[in-house]
Amino acid sequence: MDVSKLPSHHPVPWDTKFEAMALPDMFARTTQRNPGAPLLHFLGRTFSYGELYREAEAFAHAIRAHGIAAGDRVGLFLPNVPTYVAAYYGAMMAGAVVVNFSPLYTVEELSTQVADSGTRLLVTVDVPELYGTAAAVLGASALETLVVARLSAMLPTVKGLAMRLFARRKIARVAYGDSVLDWSRLLAGAAPGPELPAVAAGDLALLQYTGGTTGTPKGAMLSHANLSINAQQAASLSPFGSPENECFMGALPFFHVFANTALLNHAVVTGASIAMVPRFETKQVLQTIETYKTTGFPGVPTMFQALLDHPDLATTDVSTIKVCISGGAPLAAPLREKFESATGIRVVEGYGLTESSGVVSANPYRGKRKPGTIGQVVAGTEILLLDKEDPTRAAPDGEPGELAIHGPQVMQGYWNRPEAAKDVFVEHDGKRWLRTGDVATVDEEGFIEIVDRIKDMIAVGGFKVFPSQVEDVLLENEAIKEALVIGVPDDYLGERPRAYVTLNSGSGATGEALAAWLNARIGKHERVESVIVREELPKTMIGKLDRKALRAELFG
Repeated sequence: MDVSKLPSHHPVPWDTKFEAMALPDMFARTTQRNPGAPLLHFLGRTFSYGELYREAEAFAHAIRAHGIAAGDRVGLFLPNVPTYVAAYYGAMMAGAVVVNFSPLYTVEELSTQVADSGTRLLVTVDVPELYGTAAAVLGASALETLVVARLSAMLPTVKGLAMRLFARRKIARVAYGDSVLDWSRLLAGAAPGPELPAVAAGDLALLQYTGGTTGTPKGAMLSHANLSINAQQAASLSPFGSPENECFMGALPFFHVFANTALLNHAVVTGASIAMVPRFETKQVLQTIETYKTTGFPGVPTMFQALLDHPDLATTDVSTIKVCISGGAPLAAPLREKFESATGIRVVEGYGLTESSGVVSANPYRGKRKPGTIGQVVAGTEILLLDKEDPTRAAPDGEPGELAIHGPQVMQGYWNRPEAAKDVFVEHDGKRWLRTGDVATVDEEGFIEIVDRIKDMIAVGGFKVFPSQVEDVLLENEAIKEALVIGVPDDYLGERPRAYVTLNSGSGATGEALAAWLNARIGKHERVESVIVREELPKTMIGKLDRKALRAELFG
């Protein structure tokens, strides 16, 4: 499929050429243009581009002095705090490869990925839960050095002093020593030293772990070119003029690839700012939007649902937001409609993968869009539909197929997993295509609709049932807030669909009534054997409904 021949409603032509840059060079270029411009707003304190660039440069010199060489792994075990930005770019300035770790990881999870990646130095913050986990990993793994930043030092002076005086229980008692270093002292003692190594656009920049299609954590190898080009592709979606005047709502966790591209690198390549919160708390997010007059909000559907459910939404001025970009999970039509009605803000759905640096497609921010689709591919990206049974062949014309991607943002492979890379890449027409595992259709205007995940399809007596299609029907019922459909064993049919739902406040609907309502509206082979009403459904670390976790909970 040659998408360059399809109509596009995005503001930049498909064949736009983007510059492959090393991320430190990208950061330096924007900083030199206006070093005093704000990059981060954090709990009442603003950090400029120049301030964070100098901090990143000092960190680069400091870790070089501590033996970190080009290609070594530096891990970030951090929530959304300013130190993340300095450590991220600073590690890359030193020629190191960044490894993102979720701050929700257990000791076992962190140990496993530290070992797999070969991380030598880990940066964290003096929050008891994070420091405790990081210290345990330091003592029981090949990790050599732990660098601990002080949260109080990142706050405005009065807030930082109040935290040190009155909130001591929220500050870890750090056992500093030869292998546990204080961030501020490390940077203060950093001498300029020898010149930092040259970093090429083709060099490895980031190991971003993903469960992939097998559920086994794998490190997607993303180069500086992958990340810098994807940031430019994301920026090219905006039709709003001067990008340095934009202020993004930074509620997505920076350790996740969506935020890494759509927030951090997107802001830095354009000169925009980010109003960052440590984690998603609805009231704090609403206050931040109003205080900093944020103009764009990348998020996941559960964030928009939480905002919609909060009583303060009605009294908060959100009029400065030009667009909300929803990714990470399918956006239910009722949620989009209710959110747009309540706020007047356009919500557009997009799509991306860890293996594609974060962004593949999006609906236009202005003009024609098609709700229920993931929009059109970003500039420079090609797509192909593969046969669902045989990925070495293209799908028959007009039929759904597995979505495959070719573009400059596609990863180099999986770290230490050549066999997994063989499974996820396929050759067609002399090009290397990334298999997504998602079944899709593409219309004549290039709008892509995800039908389902290949691995989630339910085999009912020889028929294939797409869970997402059943979920879409469920979500048309005003009683239902969230829905997940999975296949459960059946002696006669092999499998049957079963639905798990949560209800909107005040609804007294029963599972039996919902099952009857649903089964009257879908095909015979799609009918569920039951609808189970629950208080909550499992979610991933970024708030995406987690079908895999639900299966594990039920069947082990």
